[in-house]
Amino acid sequence: MSNAVTPTAPSAEERFKELGLSLPAIPKRTGNFVSCVPVGDLLFVCGQGSHSILGKVGVEVDIDTAYKAAREAVLHLLALVKEELGSLDRVERIVKLLGFVNCEAGFDRSPQVLNGASDLLVEIFGESGRHARSAVGVIALPHNFAVEVEMILQVKS
Repeated sequence: MSNAVTPTAPSAEERFKELGLSLPAIPKRTGNFVSCVPVGDLLFVCGQGSHSILGKVGVEVDIDTAYKAAREAVLHLLALVKEELGSLDRVERIVKLLGFVNCEAGFDRSPQVLNGASDLLVEIFGESGRHARSAVGVIALPHNFAVEVEMILQVKS
């Protein structure tokens, strides 16, 4: 019988640090809404965008830069999650993303852009980061965000 210890996968917080990521400051909330709404073991997180990448994707913003904007939007979401839950380790699973891409009529590469958000969540949470997703092109977003993402996740009990 072996006494070898099976290595455990790093926690989300450990993985976040290993990836060299940092959470952005939470912006002041404006409007009559809350950032997170818990319902049972689900947490609904309001839409967030990249504050540094602005403009229409496919016009002023290329696909690679928009992919980065989607990653930054997820970091803003995770800042809200950490504020609400105290730790990213309390995330059981990412359930659903809804992503909006600021673009002109006929732009059909929104899924490629939103891969930035999806890829980052899998990097941080592993298989628990795989999720359902919708990627929608829209004519305008608040603050001229290139990308906005909202998220539903399951919280560990």
